Amino acid sequence: MLSLLGGYLLIFIARVSDVSLATLRTLMIVRGKGLIAGCIGFFEVIIYITALNRVVSGLDNPINLLVYALGFATGNVMGSFIEEKLAIGLTTVQIITEQDNLCSLIRDMGFGVTVLEGKGKEGSKKVLIVSLPRKELDNLLNVIEENDSTAFVTIMDTRASKGGYFKRTMKDK
Repeated sequence: MLSLLGGYLLIFIARVSDVSLATLRTLMIVRGKGLIAGCIGFFEVIIYITALNRVVSGLDNPINLLVYALGFATGNVMGSFIEEKLAIGLTTVQIITEQDNLCSLIRDMGFGVTVLEGKGKEGSKKVLIVSLPRKELDNLLNVIEENDSTAFVTIMDTRASKGGYFKRTMKDK
């Protein structure tokens, strides 16, 4: 009985691990980090084959398949959670606001801000464009919420950036 439970646990943990790694590997590919993705993929496939071997060699036990599927589902959740906590890469935030002081508050945080004049249904607006490391996103969103809870905010994943204030400030860190 203990051997069966250990086998189920091995399948579950292996599947959670390999699917979590697959999520991270995919994100590294999207962000142009092929070498890191390759290294992650190496370990991912070893773990995957180990779990799959355990399930295929025990096809007479349907619980193996259920644990394998549960590990897959859990791995997707865990991979997303881990990626969110690592917050690798860059993001671009576009803020549409009527507040004049928001731009200087964001610049005081050390971020470059490009300001465009916009015209909305209800008049003139400022469109602020900010590129920043994803790890800093929550701080920026807090400042926006505290100073203009009516601002319209869009967040876009940034694959790469070149030049400008952002590049200079990243070198200083």
